[in-house]
Amino acid sequence: MLLSPYYMTYQETIEYLFKSTPVFEKVGASAYKPGLDTTMALDSHLGHPHRQFKTIHVGGTNGKGSVAHTLAAILQAAGHRVGLFTSPHLVDFRERIRVNGKTIGKQEVIDFVAQHRSFFEPLHPSFFELTTAMAFWYFAQQEVDIAVVEVGLGGRLDSTNIITPILSVVTNISFDHTQFLGHTLELIATEKAGIIKEGVPVIIGEADEHTRPVFARTAFERRAPIIFAEDDKIVAGNLGKDTDTPAYVVNLKVSDGQRYGENRVAYELRGDYQEKNANTILWACELLQQEGWINGLEDIREGFAHVCEMTGLVGRWQRLREQPTVICDTGHNVGGWQYVSAQLKRQQCDTMRIVFGMVDDKDIDTVLGMLPKEAVYYFTQATTHRAIPATTVAEKAVSHGLHGQHYPTVAYAYHAALADATSNDFIFVGGSSYVVADLLEIA
Repeated sequence: MLLSPYYMTYQETIEYLFKSTPVFEKVGASAYKPGLDTTMALDSHLGHPHRQFKTIHVGGTNGKGSVAHTLAAILQAAGHRVGLFTSPHLVDFRERIRVNGKTIGKQEVIDFVAQHRSFFEPLHPSFFELTTAMAFWYFAQQEVDIAVVEVGLGGRLDSTNIITPILSVVTNISFDHTQFLGHTLELIATEKAGIIKEGVPVIIGEADEHTRPVFARTAFERRAPIIFAEDDKIVAGNLGKDTDTPAYVVNLKVSDGQRYGENRVAYELRGDYQEKNANTILWACELLQQEGWINGLEDIREGFAHVCEMTGLVGRWQRLREQPTVICDTGHNVGGWQYVSAQLKRQQCDTMRIVFGMVDDKDIDTVLGMLPKEAVYYFTQATTHRAIPATTVAEKAVSHGLHGQHYPTVAYAYHAALADATSNDFIFVGGSSYVVADLLEIA
């Protein structure tokens, strides 16, 4: 039996949260609770903490984590005290809740549960509902100026959607979590567009003929100024797709409508997909600059160049070692793998070795069809109940012309790949955020 939360250690508190609330990352659909009633009850109990600071809301299918972290870094560079709420965490629960890059303290997690358990237990909140409430409570306690809030799942009924931000961002739409959001791009976009608020500007990073009308209609109905970022690209070109520090040429507007001359902004995050994320971020910066939240190009440059250091972001085309090169990436659905697979196919190496696993609500067959057939595979499964068994992944892979061995854990698979590799080989680890999380525990 767990101890009273008044006497729990941090680890006991985390175990309590995982065991007493449904956790989507662990059990999947049974943890999903649509609707905002529980969130609003928690918010009321806590004194509506989210009203004590400004917010930026970031949703979409892929890229929202990178966009949220980079915006937070830029706002920090501008001198603000910045909250950042993201999910899921990779190694430690506290990664979800940060102020100026520093995670929430262990004691604050303990205190929140201890002080509010008697209220929230009868509500039976989901893990994400409770985590969202904790984040807003902590940001108010820390007196942040502004918080960048990443949507958990969808948008319209997501726990974070009680905020009224100064800016909304939707990165893109692709097929993911279709059992909750719908089986067409239009339906998914409708759910994601739920974060568009009355009169609040919204930036759409990418849209197509299926999703653009949904966003345009929702913005019109809510009198929200809308920018489709890809229609007027601030990023004029990527100068370093295959380098450690990609540099983007930008033509950045200022509030009086004039443009800077050609400038280079070096982005610490790597991966082909970051070019479109960069364009979305720069459009957000344009609006934030007009509203006085950032001062100009130097804030932007600082945030782009040092986003990992300033916010603690990991897992985005992250290089873990050399000779052999080891890269991990949290891309986990078809939309993300369109970019990751193209980048894998461009790598120059003697032998490519891929440690790969996925979870059960993703389109594994389509992703497997994108993977390079010449690579050597180490099929595995993450430590989550949602993981597809490594043997099943290996069996499915054969039908796509992919061959390798299967391993019961990410650690076994990774160490097997290292043992087989020579100094000129390339090892990639991914397929799921949870595979990357298991890797970072040992790497």
